[in-house]
Amino acid sequence: MMRHLDRLSDDALLAAVALEERDAVAVFVRRFQRRVYGLAVTMLGDAALADDLAQVTFERAWRHAGTYDARRASVATWLLTITRNLAIDAMRVRRAIPFDPDLVSQLLPHSSAVDPQQAAIDADQLGRLGVELAGLPVEQQRAVLLATLAGRTASEIADIEGIPVGTAKTRIRTGLRRLRIAVAEVAP
Repeated sequence: MMRHLDRLSDDALLAAVALEERDAVAVFVRRFQRRVYGLAVTMLGDAALADDLAQVTFERAWRHAGTYDARRASVATWLLTITRNLAIDAMRVRRAIPFDPDLVSQLLPHSSAVDPQQAAIDADQLGRLGVELAGLPVEQQRAVLLATLAGRTASEIADIEGIPVGTAKTRIRTGLRRLRIAVAEVAP
């Protein structure tokens, strides 16, 4: 039976998973486990957490297999989107842990150890970045700041701003692209 399942297309295999065919689930996991785990470990940087996240990804895919719509994305894209969203949630939870200020101050370089020339370059780039940020339309400024400093996702920004997710993504992408170009123009 498993050999037959190995030859199914991704869509047909997911349909079998939706019908709760036990062998189909095993084949599905085997087919996608490397990609799911690879994305999870790349995003999280923690092998143990990536293992857990991959398992949760497959559980969620199994529970929601019946809602998959082939017109919206391939099975791989759908599954990796689940992985990505779970990884973002996991990173957000980890980021909420406060840092000890003494530990942070120990990580910062002492002022005598900083190369004055590099410090001047960094300060100039930071100032230029501030000028370029101020030059962005207000909507792009808010989207970029919410995404970079507040760690908000495009979906959260869309909710905060009362706009479609696609518009939030465009604002973030366009704003960051303009800032990246401005920094690249002054890079030594």
